[in-house]
Parts: sequence; structure tokens; C-alpha cells
Amino acid sequence: MHTSQGRSVGLGLALASAFAFGGSGVAAKPLIEAGLDPLHVVWLRVTGAALIMLPVAWRHRALVRQRPALLAGFGLLAVAGVQACYFAAISRIPVGVALLIEYLAPALVLLWVRFVQRRPVTRAAAVGVVLAVGGLACVVEVWAGLSFDPVGVLLALAAACCQVGYFVLSDQGADGEDPADPLGVIAYGLLVGAVVLTVVARPWGMDWSLLGGSADMGGSSVAAALLLGWIVLIATVLAYVTGVISVRRLSPQVAGVVACLEAVVATVLAWVLLREHLSAPQIIGGVVVLIGAFIAQSSTPKAPSGPMAGGTGAGDPARLSPGHTTT
Repeated sequence: MHTSQGRSVGLGLALASAFAFGGSGVAAKPLIEAGLDPLHVVWLRVTGAALIMLPVAWRHRALVRQRPALLAGFGLLAVAGVQACYFAAISRIPVGVALLIEYLAPALVLLWVRFVQRRPVTRAAAVGVVLAVGGLACVVEVWAGLSFDPVGVLLALAAACCQVGYFVLSDQGADGEDPADPLGVIAYGLLVGAVVLTVVARPWGMDWSLLGGSADMGGSSVAAALLLGWIVLIATVLAYVTGVISVRRLSPQVAGVVACLEAVVATVLAWVLLREHLSAPQIIGGVVVLIGAFIAQSSTPKAPSGPMAGGTGAGDPARLSPGHTTT
């Protein structure tokens, strides 16, 4: 009975996480179109979330000594890299298209496993890669000579590559007898990302007055501060925390399947709120990308060395879910 209730709560939290992550691009794009640089929006998001997560970072301060490389890599790739590339991409191409391209990451992980780690992959995993790539061709409409901004597509692909780093580091963070606490890794990843983005984005040159105005969201005027608050509190802090807790109550694979709904949520919200309509082939291609990503992720072999921390109960050490994105 308790196990069933725990899984139900975990499923609800995983759905909440997918919804929260899926709304980040929809809230960010009006700010970018209002005049904020994509890097400045990313800096505001990461720095705001890092400040909120400071108590968590202090609680897990031992991680700085125990796992410095993990924290640095997570901050550079999973936080700064993914979000900077994703927000830059949505400034040039539709939100749904950018996120669907980013969902090539689980398929790219298979290439890492096969050619870098030199581990065999299953036939189902290979099928997942083929489906994801074929679906991507439909999403970007290659038969029309790449109907979207090529730079935007490349930025979305860069976000997918950074996402591979997130998956790999998540696996490493769960290895060993004393796996790194995922909340601590997230907190320090945000801090590292905030420092890196401060150097890159140079926020002192930002037009801060834009945050006191409003932005256009599909023809409606919305306060810029409200959109920023959503990005920081809901699409970052709440999204990460609910995602991590859901993995504790479910399994990484189940949580990862639910996380695939993030792309669906983002596409629907962009359709309703931003009036970004996708064609029938793009919708079909998006579904194929998600199916391929799911097959690739669920068929990825785990590292043979070291115990794998599960997520079947609140008392078990939790992995960072290889299915959650960080957008």
C-alpha cells in the first residue's frame, strides 16, 4: 500500500517537473523578443535559482571537496551549456522545434556508450537512434532545404550535445558506495553555472529597465518580472526539486519516460500562448523523435562497475535521472 502510494506521489511529481521544465522556453521567448539578450535571460534564471538553492549548497558543502570535477562539469555542461544554447536557439527557431531537437540527446548517449566507453548497445537502442534521427529530419523539414534558421538548429543540436554531458555526469555521480546527493549536485551546478555565465553574459551591460516593463506573449501583454519569476521559481527550482524527488520514488527509467512529456508540454504551450504552429509532418516527426528517445534511453546499458542507486524509496540513494532535461 505504501509502495503504491509512493509511486503515485512520484508520478505526480514527475508530471509536475515535466510541466515546469516545459514552460521555461515559453516564458523566456517573450523576454528575448522584448529586447533581452538570450544569455542575459539565462544568467537571470541560473543566478536567481542559485541564490534560492544556497541553503542546499551549504548543507552539502562537503561535495566541493569530494566531487569537484563532477560539480564543475555539471555546472559547465548541464546548467550553463544546455540552457545558454537552448535559449539562444529559441530566439531563432520555434520553442517546440528547439526542444524536440534537444531530445536527440538520449540517442547521442548511445554513441558515447558505443564509441567512447566501447560497450555494446542493444538492437533496440540502435533502432531508437534511427527513429530519433528520422523524426528530426521531419521536424526541421529537410526536404524543404531546412526551413528553419540553420544557426538556430545548430544551437539546439549544441544543447543536445551538452545534454549528453548531463547524462554522463549523472551516471558518474551515482557511482560508488557514497553517491553524490543529487540536490547538492544541482545546487552547486547552479552556482558554477552562475559564475561562468556572469563572465560570459556580462550582465552589467544588460538593460535592467526591461524587467520593469512588459512583454508580448501571443498578443497579450505580460509583466516581464512575472515571466522571470516563473522561469526562476517554477521552471528551474521547482522543476529540478520535483524531478529529483520523483526519481527517489520511481526509477530513473520511469521518471525518464514521464520527462519526455516536457517536449509535448513545451510544444502545446508554445502553440497556445505564442501562436507557434507546427505542420502535420513536424508533429509526426516530433512524436517519432520522442519514441526514438524513449527507446534509446530505456535500452542504454548501465555501467557494469559500481552499484547502481535506485529510486524505489525515500530511503534509497537517488540517481540523477538520465531522462530529465535541464531546460
